[in-house]
Amino acid sequence: MKIKVIITGATGMVGEGVLQECLQNPQVEQILLINRKPIGYQHPKIKEHLLPDFFNLNGLQEELRDYDACFFCLGISSLGMKEEDYKKTTYDLTLNFAQAYAQAKPQGIFCYVSGAGTDSSEQGNSMWARVKGKTENDLLKLPLQVYNFRPAFMKPFKNAKNVKGILKVITGLYPILRPFNRSYFLTLEEVGKAMINVSIHGYAKHILETKDIAFMSNTK
Repeated sequence: MKIKVIITGATGMVGEGVLQECLQNPQVEQILLINRKPIGYQHPKIKEHLLPDFFNLNGLQEELRDYDACFFCLGISSLGMKEEDYKKTTYDLTLNFAQAYAQAKPQGIFCYVSGAGTDSSEQGNSMWARVKGKTENDLLKLPLQVYNFRPAFMKPFKNAKNVKGILKVITGLYPILRPFNRSYFLTLEEVGKAMINVSIHGYAKHILETKDIAFMSNTK
């Protein structure tokens, strides 16, 4: 089985890593990149749609209808942000896009990159975890097949363009850390493979913790 996928956030580290796996994976036959700015990748699989405002999706629904799955990798750090602003750029933006995809492709597959430590109760002390938890919970109410991915550490591909600052330093420690917990210290190749495999085979859980992601990355 081959699938056509949408990827958002490919100008970030996670989205770029998922894109790189989709490009080399024979089970992905077409990729629609939806970004605010060009990513700079040229490949026969890629079609790019520039969308300066993710709150204005006019004219996009017809295009979304042709794709089996959406890998939503768009996200920002909560560092230094007020909860209201973080909620707008995380919860509001994600739900707005997911609702549009649900209207265009009912029961389509929606893989949302959340994060280890996300708070499903929406009541904890961590602001980002509450917002991510609410985002996960409300995505599950949509007429989509939603899988919330909660990775922790992710090693980028060797030639990734969008690895910045401290992440470059941490990535250098990966060979030391990986042997201690192979399912916690994932690679973006594994995350991308897990998304593709979930889209093709499904999964019993709608929240995938690091062990679930590692397991699904090896599914044939």
